[in-house]
Amino acid sequence: MVGLDSGDFAPSSNPITVDTVTRNDRLAKVAREQHPRILATYGGEYSDAKLERVVAKVVGKLTLDPENPDQAYRITILDSPNVNAFALPGGYLYVTRGLLALANDSAELAAVLAHEMAHVTANHGLERQQKEAEEILASQVVNEVLGGSPVARAALVRGKLRLAQFSRNQELQADAIGIRTMGRVGYDPFAAARFLQSMAAYADFRSVSGDDASLDFLATHPNAPQRIELAKRHARAFGQPGEAGARDRDGFLAGIDGMLFGDTPEEGFVRGRDFLHPGLGVAFRVPPSFVIDNAAAAVTATGPGEVAIRFDGVSLSRRTALTDYITSGWVAGLEPGSVRAIELNGNEAATARARADGWQFSITVVRAGDQVYRLLTAAPLSSDRLEDVAGEVAASFRLLDARERQALRPLRVRVVTVRPGQTVGTLAAQMVGMDRKLELFRLLNALGPGATLSAGDRVKIVTDR
Repeated sequence: MVGLDSGDFAPSSNPITVDTVTRNDRLAKVAREQHPRILATYGGEYSDAKLERVVAKVVGKLTLDPENPDQAYRITILDSPNVNAFALPGGYLYVTRGLLALANDSAELAAVLAHEMAHVTANHGLERQQKEAEEILASQVVNEVLGGSPVARAALVRGKLRLAQFSRNQELQADAIGIRTMGRVGYDPFAAARFLQSMAAYADFRSVSGDDASLDFLATHPNAPQRIELAKRHARAFGQPGEAGARDRDGFLAGIDGMLFGDTPEEGFVRGRDFLHPGLGVAFRVPPSFVIDNAAAAVTATGPGEVAIRFDGVSLSRRTALTDYITSGWVAGLEPGSVRAIELNGNEAATARARADGWQFSITVVRAGDQVYRLLTAAPLSSDRLEDVAGEVAASFRLLDARERQALRPLRVRVVTVRPGQTVGTLAAQMVGMDRKLELFRLLNALGPGATLSAGDRVKIVTDR
């Protein structure tokens, strides 16, 4: 390990913790002020007493490390399907339910939290910026990234979130401190390497599917095979794999059983190529090879040839004609002669075309009560697919009836016991609401390509039941 010796792997003797907020530490105050914005960015707090007890137990055990300074932490479970965890100066720890769904035991969760706690105890937030640059950092996070404007929100979705941008050396230092903490309090220190491998596999899965992983852990934490090997090396100081420390798999699985998986009902559901929103009572389908990303600000989908789709809604008085709304100034490069009123699956609608900055756009707006839904399709000027894609998506837009709305249920993690005769394939087939079930089942349960199951094993599946 070039540039690092064992003396570097130690927590600070004066960490910035929750308690130091009362001592008027400026950076800790910024962290406290950012807390509500982080909640807004990641879907708010996920409330589940059973799950909270599991996470709190892990944090509590980690704080018993005799070699760490006295410190206090505030842990928040975020209601987000993204796989992420991070810490802010002041001891504010965050973990998403998406990360909890990927973990398979308390030791793996401890590995992530100990790593993030190490950033706090080593004062990496202070090392990262000189005092004169701290205000710049705060303004970037608060104003540019976590602001409430559509522009700021779009920037976040494109991957400009920078809550945990530490140097490579700081990340390796946090790995080492975290693994030593785990080992000293009795957790399996090899869990760190295992979970790094799981997250790397998950990132590959997301990359192949085309999902935007900009809010995920590995977008802001470096990952490489050598990092995993270094994690194993630190763990060997406590023994060999399978011999050192507790995993607490049963307790962890009991805690996540029933936890929401994927989208929340408030943001609607993605089911393969379909987007369905029970609250709004609308649905549409994207063409084959398109992948839907359901973000808070809008639903987007991307496909071959740089063709993209955006769906959102606005409130509009029934007295305003849809053709007048399209020409009211919100469409850049509008071709006025293309605006026309139509009927779409029994609903009042209007369409138009636009061109701007090397792109061509097809706009469809549909009225449902006082709400107007907007379907915007974009393609490069050289593309000949715009009309076909836009027409297919618009034709699929429909209102859900009461029966369909009632039948839509969120996906949940369910922990089941393997029965005699069941296999990886048969259990994966029980999963609903997604493509590539076998791959996701193996990912969620950290099962390699040749791994098999035995009767009595406990595994995770995803279902709406």
